[in-house]
Amino acid sequence: MAEAVVQVQNLTKCFGTFTAVDGISFEIREGEILGLLGPNGAGKTTTIHMLLGVITPTSGAIRVFGLPFDQHRETILNQVNFSSTYVSLPQALTVEENLRVAAGLYGLDRVSERIDDIVTRLEMQEFRSKLTRRLSSGQMTRLSLAKAFLSEPKVLFLDEPTASLDPDIAAKTRAMIQEIRRTTRMTVLYTSHNMREMEEMSDRIIFLQRGRIIAEGTADAIKAECGETDLEEVFLKFAREPEAPVHER
Repeated sequence: MAEAVVQVQNLTKCFGTFTAVDGISFEIREGEILGLLGPNGAGKTTTIHMLLGVITPTSGAIRVFGLPFDQHRETILNQVNFSSTYVSLPQALTVEENLRVAAGLYGLDRVSERIDDIVTRLEMQEFRSKLTRRLSSGQMTRLSLAKAFLSEPKVLFLDEPTASLDPDIAAKTRAMIQEIRRTTRMTVLYTSHNMREMEEMSDRIIFLQRGRIIAEGTADAIKAECGETDLEEVFLKFAREPEAPVHER
């Protein structure tokens, strides 16, 4: 069995009296795609932000590559990247300028070659010289993905990465993620509200509700445990239950 690259133990985040993430524990193994599923407000984005060091946990521990995150932040983040439909890049720069800035921040070599490759793979040639503020939502999403892939990360956090993409580009993006995962053993944490996509992409799924893990396993195992044949029906069942049972780990 592959070793755990990301380890989370009893992770909690409180904002005043509100507990956004409530003592969750999980791990992601090398080369694994772990799906993080749950309704809006379940704690998915807060969890990712803690894994990225954007916000500080109230309690609990994060280890990446076997290193405590709070003690080795720079070393870890140099090998990690992130993409989200909901995060924009500097608007006054062109697409290529944004990618060159990202390359500089990561200290990358072969910058022009890397940019040419990712622009081609994400079919961004026609808006490569366009100002970022003039991009459509789908083009902005592709720019965010290009920035994330540019550094060839060992760990990639993807927060609804295909939400604004048309079906053709979304399918090509999923295929590219799977290809890179297979060839580089990249470890991925993946969120989406597209249940078909979650089943296609995820080796395992964690379901969050009210900041707690209420189900964990393969998509088939979770469906069987809930007596459903469709992951969307599982989602609806959990989301509509006032108090979903917590999965014992």
